[in-house]
Amino acid sequence: MEVTIFKTNVKNEIVAQHLVVQLQIIIPDFKINFDLEDCDNILRLYGNRNVSQLVINHMQSEGFECKEIE
Repeated sequence: MEVTIFKTNVKNEIVAQHLVVQLQIIIPDFKINFDLEDCDNILRLYGNRNVSQLVINHMQSEGFECKEIE
């Protein structure tokens, strides 16, 4: 299982929970969570395939910045 980490500008826990629900619908085989305590408002995805561009596109369509941290 791989972990993919994204820097975001999500600051609200309720918004983060809503985004996790949306992403779980799109990629149900992944474990997804936010770490809003981190200075980069981290979004973590745990899974077995590369879905980075899909996640970035969805986050941007919802009006948020999202950049993969390598």
